[in-house]
Amino acid sequence: MRFPAGTYLSYTIHLKSKVTLFLDQGAVIVAADFDGSNNAGGYDLAEPNQWDKYQDFGHSHWRNSLIYGEGLESIAILGPGMIWGKGLSKGYGPGPRAETQGVGNKSISLKNCRNVTLRDFSILHGGHFGILATGVDNFTLDNLMIDTNRDGIDIDCCRNVRVSNCSVNSPWDDAIVLKSSFGLGYARPTEMVTITNCFVTGGYEEGSLLDATMKRLPSDRRANRTGRIKLGTESNGGFKNITISNCVFDSCQGLALETVDGGLLEDIAITNITMRDVVSAPIFLRLGRRMRGPAGVPIGKLRRVIISNVVSSNSASRLACIISGIPGYEIEDIKLSDIYLQPQGGGTANDAAIEPLEKENAYPEPEMFGPMPAHGFFIRHVKGIEMTNIEINCLKEDARPAFVLNDVQDADFLRIKTQRVPNAPTFALNNVSDFHLYLSRPIQDTHVEHADQKKI
Repeated sequence: MRFPAGTYLSYTIHLKSKVTLFLDQGAVIVAADFDGSNNAGGYDLAEPNQWDKYQDFGHSHWRNSLIYGEGLESIAILGPGMIWGKGLSKGYGPGPRAETQGVGNKSISLKNCRNVTLRDFSILHGGHFGILATGVDNFTLDNLMIDTNRDGIDIDCCRNVRVSNCSVNSPWDDAIVLKSSFGLGYARPTEMVTITNCFVTGGYEEGSLLDATMKRLPSDRRANRTGRIKLGTESNGGFKNITISNCVFDSCQGLALETVDGGLLEDIAITNITMRDVVSAPIFLRLGRRMRGPAGVPIGKLRRVIISNVVSSNSASRLACIISGIPGYEIEDIKLSDIYLQPQGGGTANDAAIEPLEKENAYPEPEMFGPMPAHGFFIRHVKGIEMTNIEINCLKEDARPAFVLNDVQDADFLRIKTQRVPNAPTFALNNVSDFHLYLSRPIQDTHVEHADQKKI
């Protein structure tokens, strides 16, 4: 089905199997406003879902969307036109609520589909989700440009997914996020996913990415500047066999890998990442016990993650990179290599004495623990970590240690380079066993069998 150049005002469009929706250059599908009158029409009603208590409303319903498909195969939406979610709800704040009959909150939603391609079009002001795909297998997203007021792309409980050459500006929520919710009524992993050659940001006025003016949000404008790539927060089914490569982060939060609802997060490889002006932790790994799902599910695992070739400049001074499990449930087998961090610095000796709370049941976010006692890496409840070729160079002198390790076993550090500050250690070890440090300046090679408290 072809849409030639022009503007098309619409409520819900139903996709069909083996049909391609093609948007010509100059074609714009506009999400119509909802005026509050049930007699005036509106978007399809949100379907009942007995499992909606385990994730927010947006993740639990699909039909209340501008473009919608369920149980379909061999479908495509191709560009180079635009989808403008003008009349869609963002899910909170002023305007119609997504739960209201006749209101839509997603530009594109897909449920239990296979062999799907989205390519070459753009989305402006996409609502709660520019794209929400749940239970979609053999899924390709390529050369999309999304400039939006909440999430850009949500990939939930999907298998065999390729995301490439996409640009997303999403100051108020995540840019590209993998989830594994309980929205389908069972725990299904998101697996076999590749994200490559993408640009994510939360630092620009909405619409200025699409028109290439790239207008920076004023520093006094209230915005989360989220705009990141994340695995989580919904994590009932877990995440397996995933690569992220050749991606650029600008004026947003950093990488986040989170499993807090019982799922396994394992076999992840991340490489060739550049970041500028990160507003929180450049790298955030969190194993928690929120456990929003059916009772009786064991706490998940976060293991076998490799992160390499990362450069981050001018990251927030309050936070370090954070790798944190919970007592009795360690993050396992993590390898980080060839990483250059440039934090803003400025931490004090009082900051170095901070002992972050565990917050085992809390919603996972880099800011959840408050200011960090380290300026490089805060590592807690970890078993098996190897860090090689790591350089940390603060813009301002920082009196906190570069590395703080709490309850860590089997830690190898090779070729670590940091600045020296008078009376400030490079490493603070608390309940650490089998610690090795080699070829790192200006520190001598060190081996520690066990340390309740030690500074190096």
